[in-house]
Amino acid sequence: MANGVVYVGSYDDNLYALDASTGALLWQYTTGNDVSSSPTVGNGVVYFGSNDDNVYALDAGTGALLWKYTTGNWVQSSPAVGNGVVYVGSNDDNLYALDAATGVLLWQYTTFNPVLSSPAVANGVVYFGNNGALYALDASTGALLWPGAGVASGESSPAVVNGVLYVGASPGAFNTYMYAFSLP
Repeated sequence: MANGVVYVGSYDDNLYALDASTGALLWQYTTGNDVSSSPTVGNGVVYFGSNDDNVYALDAGTGALLWKYTTGNWVQSSPAVGNGVVYVGSNDDNLYALDAATGVLLWQYTTFNPVLSSPAVANGVVYFGNNGALYALDASTGALLWPGAGVASGESSPAVVNGVLYVGASPGAFNTYMYAFSLP
């Protein structure tokens, strides 16, 4: 939700903008497949992914397409935006860093599993997980800072609060853990 508008994706291939007070439809944008990514709003732009393999940037007020970027598979990860960069994962095993204004690829980092979690950005570092590990990358270059081997975060999205990184993980079939890492 931003500026009195609720943005929500749907399995009917649409992203909807609804008036937060009345629920009235303001606009909708149709993609080529389900929109299971939660949208992110920043600087008057709505960013989201679709199962049509694309990341979209729409004008938040009108729903007009500003740009789209095609990945190699579904985009179920919700984008994170920081310092003019959109960070988003794809089922093609990559985390992408895209210029927020143009959609131009700045860098991508390849893992060995789909990137379903939504990244978190703090202090120049991008944190994200997949079924194999928790990763920390330099937000500017995509260089690996550290992998959290053994923290199989799966679809759990990390969060950074007051210098602490939080992430849930399920290393076993019936075990679920919450990890907290103190950041430098």
